Amino acid sequence: MNVIGIVGWKNCGKTTLASALIRELSGRGLMVNSIKHAHHGVDIDQPGTDSYKHRDAGAREVILAGGQRFAIMRELRGAEEPTLDELLGRLAPCDWVVVEGFKTHAHPKIEVHRRECTNKPLYPEDANIIAVVADYAADFPGPVFTQNDAAGIADFILNRDKR
Repeated sequence: MNVIGIVGWKNCGKTTLASALIRELSGRGLMVNSIKHAHHGVDIDQPGTDSYKHRDAGAREVILAGGQRFAIMRELRGAEEPTLDELLGRLAPCDWVVVEGFKTHAHPKIEVHRRECTNKPLYPEDANIIAVVADYAADFPGPVFTQNDAAGIADFILNRDKR
């Protein structure tokens, strides 16, 4: 399984790029999974639903299954947040995993940075950033792409993988 990360500061375009890259890789016939990190409390379940009642009653994991998809909700109940490696280990086999977030983990990453982002770019301090997506002439020593170039970014990571 190959992993590519999409990192950057809040509201700089990470989700837009991750979605476009997933669409591009999937459109090329590759099986793609994704992991999205959130710094805020995440709850895909709502009070009053049966699955919520199961979790509220103390179930550590609840699978919510339907005809179109299923979701596994795991309550940490005070345990440490799982690492990216632990989460990757839970995924089904695939060709690529697009990871949004986990910017401090050591995996190949593409940074998204826009002129309007007030924070400085991450790439000067992170050797795991292999490319940058920017709306300006970034001084990154490697490839710099535009937000609309999902095909070029896909070509880059697929060809990089063949080295």
